[in-house]
Amino acid sequence: MERAYWLAWSTVPRIGSVLLKRIYQKFDSLEIAWQASGQELAEVDGLGDQTIEGIIAARNAIKPLELLDLHESKNHSFWTPSDPEYPQLLWEIPDPPPVLYHHGNLNKWSEESAIAIIGTRNPSSYGRKWARKIAKALAEHGFIVVSGLAEGIDAEAHQSCLEAGGISLAIVGTGVDKVYPAKHLKLYQELLKTGAIISEYPNGTTPEKSHFPQRNRIIAGLCRASIVIEAPVKSGALITAHQANDYGRDIYSLPGSLDTEQAHGCLQLINRGAQIILGIEELLESLGAMPQLDLRVNSNVNNKIEIATFTTLDLSSLEPTQRKIMEVLSFTELKSLDRLVLDSGLGSGEVSLALINLEMNGAIAQSAGMRYQRLL
Repeated sequence: MERAYWLAWSTVPRIGSVLLKRIYQKFDSLEIAWQASGQELAEVDGLGDQTIEGIIAARNAIKPLELLDLHESKNHSFWTPSDPEYPQLLWEIPDPPPVLYHHGNLNKWSEESAIAIIGTRNPSSYGRKWARKIAKALAEHGFIVVSGLAEGIDAEAHQSCLEAGGISLAIVGTGVDKVYPAKHLKLYQELLKTGAIISEYPNGTTPEKSHFPQRNRIIAGLCRASIVIEAPVKSGALITAHQANDYGRDIYSLPGSLDTEQAHGCLQLINRGAQIILGIEELLESLGAMPQLDLRVNSNVNNKIEIATFTTLDLSSLEPTQRKIMEVLSFTELKSLDRLVLDSGLGSGEVSLALINLEMNGAIAQSAGMRYQRLL
């Protein structure tokens, strides 16, 4: 049972989510990896001698099936990447959580329509107003509003979505059985009726400062787009936006006044290529234009959610630079110019010229923030 081994591996010291995904990709099964020799484990990038010694010691002490039984008795609802319900968009990030706990009502869950609304815990009246307006509009148009249950923008987004009859998900830095901050007990209870509380931490986990940056990557990875309402230059919301951009997600930013500290981070995002929010209708039109995902469940984690069949281009017909760009581009992930330069090993001028030619030929598409996706 692969599920037991995802759980077991998640308890091994020094094995974080990045390394665990690499281990899975090396062996195609964490059960097989559990039986691997030290020499075989050494072939995984990032596993040094001390870490491998720790793995072997942990394997001698852990019985995965017994651990799963005990864990399920204390945590009734959770997914691992081996479960078909595990969100495909989250699996695509470099450090997907090996265990994802949930509490609430996920009967209407759809990755296709999950949009994050994030921002400062100390918003201005302008920020509060627009968080409410945008969350209400998203709910009325069938989007799922995702945020972090924190004070300020998060709470405004959750509350307005629920009041509009929408579905909202809260990604938290505690166990899903904990309410933090405590003042949001009523909001927490309302969220459970139609949406869910989601966390990578097991029941009983209390808030720790280090949990919240980790939580933010789940918000960024789980959603197709993130909307930043207000964020100072040094803020968790801005970090989440940068993570979302790294994951190839769309970023929308609400413009504000230079005289308002809370607007500085949003203006910075706009300057770096985030899509500016000019009104509700424009925002909805842009979100509605995102390519649809064809998500079909498959039990194999590598191909658990298959993407629709594409008509592919004969790459041998392209000149070498264009061919290299097409090889590193993805049908399902948006990549920035900087990322393409890094992945291809080509110069930025070569990459820019190749992108122009490929776009003119309809082989690729450009999205906001100079990010590119393969079409053929």
